[in-house]
Amino acid sequence: MADAAALAPTAADMARTKARPKTKGPKVKVDFWATDLNTAEIGIMKRTQNEAASDQFTKDMELYGQTVIDGRREALIGYRQELWDGSEGFDRRLVIKLFSETLGWRGTAEMLLGRSVQLSLAAGGQPVPVFSINLSRHKQLIQLERCAVKWPFMPEKYSFFIQGKNSVKFYTIKRHLISFGADYSIYDHKGRKIGVLDHQLINLGGAWMMRLDPEHRTRQLESVLELFCAVLKFNRASKGHVRKLTEQVLRGKVHPDLDHDEEDLYLNPRARR
Repeated sequence: MADAAALAPTAADMARTKARPKTKGPKVKVDFWATDLNTAEIGIMKRTQNEAASDQFTKDMELYGQTVIDGRREALIGYRQELWDGSEGFDRRLVIKLFSETLGWRGTAEMLLGRSVQLSLAAGGQPVPVFSINLSRHKQLIQLERCAVKWPFMPEKYSFFIQGKNSVKFYTIKRHLISFGADYSIYDHKGRKIGVLDHQLINLGGAWMMRLDPEHRTRQLESVLELFCAVLKFNRASKGHVRKLTEQVLRGKVHPDLDHDEEDLYLNPRARR
């Protein structure tokens, strides 16, 4: 049998182990433009080309941001301007879309007003925005919901889960109680911190640096978090819209009537059509 002392790690071995660099993921920045001028739409024929490149790029699509990975633009972010800026009541819905650099559709986040008002009424008027996220090549419609249980002045939380081939993964996004910006941390189902969304205050249009534990990094999770950052750009306005609608429904000042596109998201998949 070998001498135990001979098998013990030497000081040099321990030094090499400590010096070994940790595995780092790519630098992902979800960046929003301060003005409407951007290289993705500049040019007389550029909008027509964008609409022709993808049937998901509607006539009212307004690009307002991008995802930059390791210094290179990998995705574009837009929202349906007419639905949000040019509508009122239950017709006013926030619909955000994520495209590849070549305008291939990657995902959509749609505000569900029916469920948002339902949960807000049960929460005593506390706005509880809900978004349905549809990802390319992913069968599940992911529900991203703001937590209804929130004490005044305490940080907000969102939650969702992603259905995989053989398992379900649950996630919680919690805003930091004390931070210089709107920073959020991502936690898994065991409450372990697996990532951070670091708000970049010096960016005029707004931006978040996404840092994920490489062990938990998946394409679906990254896409959901990209869309979540895109939703945060409208965070105050979307909560205000849900709060106003909830109050109007409670007081009988509005007749609830859902948009047909939203109605489709509630249809029973097992019902005969």
